[in-house]
Amino acid sequence: LMTWVILASFFVGSIHSQQSGTAVSIDGAQIYYKTFGKGQPLLIINGGPGMNSDGFEGLAVSLSEHFMTIIYDQRGTGKSALQVLDKTTITMDLMLSDVESIRKHLGFNTWSILGHSFGGMVASAYATVYPDHIDKIVLSSSGGINLKLLDYFRESLHSKLTATQLDSVNYWEGKIAAGATDHYTRLQRGKYLAPAYVMDPQYYPVIAERLTQGNGTINQLMWDDLRKQNFDCASKLKSFDRPVLIIQGKQDIVRASTAEEAHKAFQNSRIVYMDHCIHYGWLDNPEVYFREVVKFLL
Repeated sequence: LMTWVILASFFVGSIHSQQSGTAVSIDGAQIYYKTFGKGQPLLIINGGPGMNSDGFEGLAVSLSEHFMTIIYDQRGTGKSALQVLDKTTITMDLMLSDVESIRKHLGFNTWSILGHSFGGMVASAYATVYPDHIDKIVLSSSGGINLKLLDYFRESLHSKLTATQLDSVNYWEGKIAAGATDHYTRLQRGKYLAPAYVMDPQYYPVIAERLTQGNGTINQLMWDDLRKQNFDCASKLKSFDRPVLIIQGKQDIVRASTAEEAHKAFQNSRIVYMDHCIHYGWLDNPEVYFREVVKFLL
């Protein structure tokens, strides 16, 4: 069966950006970005790995009422296409260089970062390499500062589903594992998997559609790279003293233990747990999510 670990995010949004362009990363990769609003810069790093930023315009626009928000397509996805996808082009180190290339391209000395899900892992790693360029960090349902998530993610995901939903997920994943690549098959998998990600049924269709867009090659290459390097940011974060907000659902597929480890590693951090919320605070509990995030960043 397919074993992708996708820490993605979803939101309906088709609003035009204020500015878009490309930044050139350290290896020559063209990294596509969009900005919204004005004010203090806030980079939003979406989930994945292997997902573009299309599902994040809504979040970026909402937060652009207070900040200049920036979203970008992670390398190999969307408009940040790569000619070759292999272990030399899909690494965490290169993803951090991509982020830094955007900062330099836009001319910011410092900026804040909101990393959601897998994006929270990228944000945490960025803090170990470029701490002097960070004002504040929001870890939104973050995948954590190490790889312990992989020990429980699939079990946690499946625990949110009914027996019927899980049977259906397994059926359609079996089809995909056997070579089915058509949109309908992937959409059926997403349809039955959506309730594991968000409580509000109105968002099931957009989540199901978003789940069809994941790039399995990038997903596998990134997790392989993180396993190879035994990804763990804890020791390098001991000296990081900028403010950090850790926010996630009480019913999140990311366990509280993952948030607590990040809280312990970041000396200047606090945790907010949102009730009636799985993995997407701005969908399941928008009042608390936006109140806490905006208050923290202002």
